[in-house]
Amino acid sequence: MVKVVVTGIGLTSALGASLEDSWQNLIAGKSGIQLQQPFPELEPVPLGLISKQPAALKMLTQQIVAAALQDAGLIAPLIDCAVVIGSSRGYQGAWESLARQMGKEESNHREHRVLESFGVSHEEDRGTTDVVLEDWLDILPHMNAIAAARQIGASGIVLAPMAACATGTWAIAQATFLIQTGQCQRVIAGAVEAPITPLTICGFQQMGALAKTGAYPFDVQREGLVLGEGGAVLVLESAELAKQRQARVYGEILGFGFTADAYHTNQPEPNGKSAIAAIKQCLERSNLTPNDINYIHAHGTATQLNDRIESKVIQQLFPQQVAVSSTKGSTGHTLGASGALGMAFSLQALQQQVLPPCVGLQTPEFDLNFVMTARQNTIQNILCFSFGFGGQNAVIALKNSSH
Repeated sequence: MVKVVVTGIGLTSALGASLEDSWQNLIAGKSGIQLQQPFPELEPVPLGLISKQPAALKMLTQQIVAAALQDAGLIAPLIDCAVVIGSSRGYQGAWESLARQMGKEESNHREHRVLESFGVSHEEDRGTTDVVLEDWLDILPHMNAIAAARQIGASGIVLAPMAACATGTWAIAQATFLIQTGQCQRVIAGAVEAPITPLTICGFQQMGALAKTGAYPFDVQREGLVLGEGGAVLVLESAELAKQRQARVYGEILGFGFTADAYHTNQPEPNGKSAIAAIKQCLERSNLTPNDINYIHAHGTATQLNDRIESKVIQQLFPQQVAVSSTKGSTGHTLGASGALGMAFSLQALQQQVLPPCVGLQTPEFDLNFVMTARQNTIQNILCFSFGFGGQNAVIALKNSSH
């Protein structure tokens, strides 16, 4: 089997504009989550915003892709490079903006007709916006991956996966498979999310899943998830290609496992049967046993159900000493991008031999070896978990390639 390694990472999050900034703030135990009110019609809520206003997906992706190439020491055009970049929300913010405009125009037309019936003239104010209906093709769900391919001059395979909160992990697994099967030697892969929109906030609030003060994964006081924006894109290459160009290697991707619960729209299956199956599948494909794992980057959304079931699954399968943390207490939950961010942080953990802390966790509800503060540790093998709505279970194994 062809070995697949990671040679570059681009990352932007509420914790920092770059991988290095985000990592330093993470291991210092900081959080990018603050009480924010980006939409005056909605109450303030805790959010992981990158700057003062919600990010635009297009700009965010461009920055992250450019950073990944720079980190890998690559220069566009990369004609034979495949692109696998996903998003669970895509351009939802743009579609909401269009819907608001169209609603306003309809309202203006009605008002115009009423005023005309009374013989009153009416000047129509259309307002200004970045989104126009004529550009609707550019904001279809797959167009972000297409735009990234154009950005780097890639004319090979382009995929745009969408699998709820497992999207980032799925994208990187698909990219790994493309290299393992010899379809290409280099892929840029990951996920980017700009999910802070009125509909997303209201939707999660309506479900009772949104936190009121902050994100506290696995804590007895946890309140729910906090929406965050950002993304991570990895440069994946065959070990042979990386060696040829003497690239720096973050780590090796060993294998992955994917299953679906086939149970409920937004609740995990209570016994975690399919999640367990995905973990076992990943371990088997990676030639690992539960005892080989030094650290688990947990999904850890800080919702009641996810944290309870995920903890139960870890207790059932792994020895008590395996280190566990979730980074969502510092970045917020970046939905489809969260798995890609988790893998980027895990690769940094392999490089630095440092376990990242579970920021926001003060009083654990579950008897696991949680990383409360960053600590030096020998790390050889890592598992990254993503458990998305609709019962999408995704697990990837990473290995320290310097041994």
